[in-house]
Amino acid sequence: MEQRIGSSSQPLEGAGFDPAFIPGLTSPASGRTKDEEPEKEPEVAEAESAEDAEETEEAEGAEEAAPEPEEDAAEEDPAPEGGPVFEASDRRAKLVADHRGVRLSLDDQECEFRWDEIGAVETETARFGKRYTVTVHTPDRRWYPIEIEAPARSRFTEWDSQLDAVLDAYFEEDAE
Repeated sequence: MEQRIGSSSQPLEGAGFDPAFIPGLTSPASGRTKDEEPEKEPEVAEAESAEDAEETEEAEGAEEAAPEPEEDAAEEDPAPEGGPVFEASDRRAKLVADHRGVRLSLDDQECEFRWDEIGAVETETARFGKRYTVTVHTPDRRWYPIEIEAPARSRFTEWDSQLDAVLDAYFEEDAE
C-alpha cells in the first residue's frame, strides 16, 4: 500500500483565510506564474518593448554622467579649523555632530544625517538617572533618538552647550 507524504487536505479559501476574499465580487488569486501570462496584443507588446529600450538608454546615459563614489569621498570638504564639534559616547552609543552633519551609532548600527536632511534636533534629560537623549527629526516626519549614559548628571549642561554651539554654527532652520 502506498502512502503519501504530507497532508491530503486541500488549502481552504474564504474570508477566514484571506481578508480580501469577497464572494461574488473578486476571484481568488490564481497560481499563474509570469511565464503563463496570457499573450498581449502585438501593438501593446511593441509599445512596452519600446519603452523598455528608452529606459535602458536613459539609465546608461545617467551612469556615464554620474561621478564615481570614490571621487566623492576624496573630494569631501575638510573640517574648518577651529569649528565646533560635539562628541558624546558611552559603552554602546555614540553621537558626533560636526561640519558634515550628525552621526548616530548604537552597537553595530549607524546612521548619518547631512545638515540639509535635518529638520530639528531635540535634547532631553531623564528626571532621574544619567540618560541624555538626542533626537534627530527629519522633514519627512521621522525621528531618530539615541540615548547616551552620561558619567555624571553635571555633564548634561556641558553637552547641551557644546551641541548648541554646533547647531548654531552649522544648522540653518530656514534651509527648506
